[in-house]
Amino acid sequence: MECSIEQNLKNCPCTYPYCDKKGKCCECIAYHRSLNELPACYFSPEAEKSYDRSIARFIADQKR
Repeated sequence: MECSIEQNLKNCPCTYPYCDKKGKCCECIAYHRSLNELPACYFSPEAEKSYDRSIARFIADQKR
């Protein structure tokens, strides 16, 4: 399977301006997983803007 960065960018909700992993989902997931976090695509738009990618933030976001 090839990574289609252009296609991925169309759906990437990450608003972090300096992210070098935008559109590179495999790299993004591996990076956040190594930090015990989740990538932006798991969060609501409001929660994503906080840049808090913690699992606790994800759970709190889901309870809304």
